[in-house]
This record gives sequence, C-alpha cells and structure tokens, in this order.
Amino acid sequence: MAKVGPARIEALYRYPVKGLMPEPLESVPLTPLATLPFDRAYAIENGPGPFDPANPRHLSKIHFVMLMKNEELATLRTEFDDTTSTLVIAKAGVEIARGDLRTEEGRRQIEDAIARVVTSGLRGRPRIVSSPGHSFSDVAAKCVHIVNSESVQALSKMIGAKVDTRRFRPNLVIGGLEPWSELDLVGKKIRISGGTVLQVFKRTERCAATNVDPETGVRDMKIPSFLSKTLGHSDFGVYARVIDGGSVHLGDTFEIVD
Repeated sequence: MAKVGPARIEALYRYPVKGLMPEPLESVPLTPLATLPFDRAYAIENGPGPFDPANPRHLSKIHFVMLMKNEELATLRTEFDDTTSTLVIAKAGVEIARGDLRTEEGRRQIEDAIARVVTSGLRGRPRIVSSPGHSFSDVAAKCVHIVNSESVQALSKMIGAKVDTRRFRPNLVIGGLEPWSELDLVGKKIRISGGTVLQVFKRTERCAATNVDPETGVRDMKIPSFLSKTLGHSDFGVYARVIDGGSVHLGDTFEIVD
C-alpha cells in the first residue's frame, strides 16, 4: 500500500444523534463488533414512524430527520454528556435547547427545537427515539466509518473548491495513504498502534447529504454526481468492523495487513 506520509489517525468523531453534527474526540474506546460509544444512539423520527424501541431493527434513513433532506440541521452545534444523557443544542453560538434524552420532558425540549429549526420536509412532530444497544447507522452492521484525508484533498482539487471532511460524516479520519487507496482496503485489516484492529468490509456509497456545507447548511455541491461522472462510482470512504478492541487516540499510527 503506497504512502504519502506517516499513516496516522487525524480525527475522531461521534454522532450521538443521527443527522446532527459530529462531536470531535481526542480518544475513544472501541469494542469488538460495536460502534463508537453513543454513536447514533439516538435518532429523530420525521413524524410518526415504524421504529419500535421494544423490537429495534435497522430502518432506512428516510424515516428520520436527516441532512439529505433537512439541511438546516447543519447550522446546529451539539454537545452530549455521556453520564447524564443530556444534549445541548446551539445555533450561531447561542444555546437553544437542553434536555436529558432519558426523560420525556428532556426529549420534548430537543424535539421542539428541531421543529423550530427544520422549516421544510417535516411530516409531523419530530420524535426522539432510542433503544439500548441499538445504533441508527445507515448500515445494519455495527461498525465504524473511515475517510481518507488524502482523498478529501484530491477531491477538493478536482472540484476546485475546499471540501470539508465532515461532509462525509466519518468516525475515523486517516492520513498518510495515497488518495482513493482506501477503496481497495475491502477485506483487509487496519492495525492501529495501540493494538486495535479494524477489518474493512464495505465501501461507502454517498448520498445527497454530502452536498450540504457542514458550517452553513447551504446545499452548495453535487458530490455524488461529480464522483459518478469523474470516477465512475459514487463511493467515498469505507466501513470497518472492530475485530480487536482498544483505545484509539489522535495521532495513533496504523498499518494495513492482509
């Protein structure tokens, strides 16, 4: 595998609520066959939906408030407290809602804020849903999402404008590999310096959520169609299962093993 520099972890993100913006992390514990702790642990149903907390199953993202249809979500900043399950939402630097997602009143505070911010595409009152151990990822498998920063830079040059890595909603941002080489990692393992091992199992097919600027909420690019026209596919990033657990830190190095 060709390298352009030290292969390392450049950023870590989690998304406690599906569709809302990422929280950057300094380190994270990974457990075999699990997501990052609290990653997509909650979702916001777009009006009455089929999710049953007593019998959770993977559902298409069309049932939930999401960036692909509700770009106003990108204007929000969130902070989630693991110990109290409290979510704080801010807009333009001002707190607009705070609620304990374990309580009906706390969820109502957040749902009311989402209803105020999302001005189009709501099919009814937003409803926060969750179930212990369930993740509202776009894929059914419990895994982590990896994006190569070198591919982001290459895409920026191709498009002629800076592309924010957060458009691709990664958990791990890696650097040091050749652009696009991560797409050839399916079936291979990533061994991180602390002992954590990930196995790549699927490319990530992109949707219109990547067209939304994560700072402004403006739908200003057409990334999936650009990828299709220039590369012949709309894949960007890969999914990987945690095989051996451990703590992953910013700056950790890694190697690719067959």
